[in-house]
Amino acid sequence: MRLRNWLLAGVAVAVVAGGAGAWAVNLFPRALDPIAAIDTSSFSADDIETGRNLALLGDCSACHTVPGAQGLSGGFPLPTPFGTIYSTNITPDVETGIGTWSLEAFDRAMRDGIDRAGNHLYPAFPYDHFAGITEPDMAALYAFLMSEPAVQAEAKANDLPFPFSMRPILAGWKFLFHSPAPFEPNPDFTDEENRGAYLAQTLGHCSACHSPRNALGAVEWSKGMAGGEAEGWLVPPLGAHSISPVAWDLDSYANYLFDGWSEQHAVAAGPMTPVVDHLFEADEDDVFAIAAWLARITPEVDQATRDAQFKAVAALDVPANFDGKVEGDGVTDLIQQGAAVFRDSCVKCHKDRTAENQPLSLGLTYAVNAHEPTNLFNAVLQGVAPSSGSPNRKMEPVQLPSEELAALAAFVRWQFTDLPAWEGLSAKAEAARSAMH
Repeated sequence: MRLRNWLLAGVAVAVVAGGAGAWAVNLFPRALDPIAAIDTSSFSADDIETGRNLALLGDCSACHTVPGAQGLSGGFPLPTPFGTIYSTNITPDVETGIGTWSLEAFDRAMRDGIDRAGNHLYPAFPYDHFAGITEPDMAALYAFLMSEPAVQAEAKANDLPFPFSMRPILAGWKFLFHSPAPFEPNPDFTDEENRGAYLAQTLGHCSACHSPRNALGAVEWSKGMAGGEAEGWLVPPLGAHSISPVAWDLDSYANYLFDGWSEQHAVAAGPMTPVVDHLFEADEDDVFAIAAWLARITPEVDQATRDAQFKAVAALDVPANFDGKVEGDGVTDLIQQGAAVFRDSCVKCHKDRTAENQPLSLGLTYAVNAHEPTNLFNAVLQGVAPSSGSPNRKMEPVQLPSEELAALAAFVRWQFTDLPAWEGLSAKAEAARSAMH
């Protein structure tokens, strides 16, 4: 959507906030009194450890830490259709962090999106998910954060045009889209599945990335886990919405969450890499519970069917001696050019399986099966960093010219899937390269 349309949408929100919804939402919340430097000895070791685990499950440092910085000192840029928002310092520094925040102030920020000073917080901070956190877990997370080393780091100003720079309009957004409520267990789920659902839907805020958003940036809860976008990457749909050529099951979800890859699916990449890195350090029972919940919301497919699906995809792999020439229905000059690029730049790693060689079949990946080539371009140009659980599963970036990048995309889509060809590859490849600079 063009910026002017976003501006009109913002004005509409402001009208809601100032008109019909003004009585229901607080345009200018009251500030909460600061507290003196907190005595961390008042926190039990168990609460601090519980909070540490919750912070790992919530992937806090992915957004609240920039590379090379200390602790959860903020400053990470979060691009949105409305402009760029920078994360805040959540260390207990009294001047630039949350060192003067009471548990009440922390709880209000997490559930209602209002900071201690009474400012509305932008929903890039997923309080629409955090609102369901239990009171004991909220207190434990607070204990952990307040026990961490204080880091002095001034918050970076958001880069938002008018009217999005006016925080009171967020009251209108909340009136429309935010209804804080506790997590409700599903009576049909096991205790483990409900534990996973709780962690995924609150602290883990999985739907923040794995679900589409409406024109005003709110999660479309009716399409939960149907796929979304994050940091320039397409985020795959999961559960009943999955488009994976091989059906997910409990083992594949667990392997992916623990180790950052699944033999029958993919390797974690882009914004998912820090998520699995943190899950690698988190409580195993909690991570397995999330996998159990994901498996529960995924249609069950028997092992024989999954094996057949896997073999069908693996059969599309090219041999190690691939000569870069292809024949068949639908082969275009661009696909033929891409086959040569694949031979020169990719086949050394991405070849068919032998007893000694077990690469990941490209046809299994979301990058190749997605509706757009975004993730394929990102993986090629940015590479894939190894996750903590799979240090050997990595890919170095390949700086292909735009023409070769487009051709490569045309070839891998044709070779490794039965899906329609991607359109407009030349322009999209050029845009992907431009975004790198």
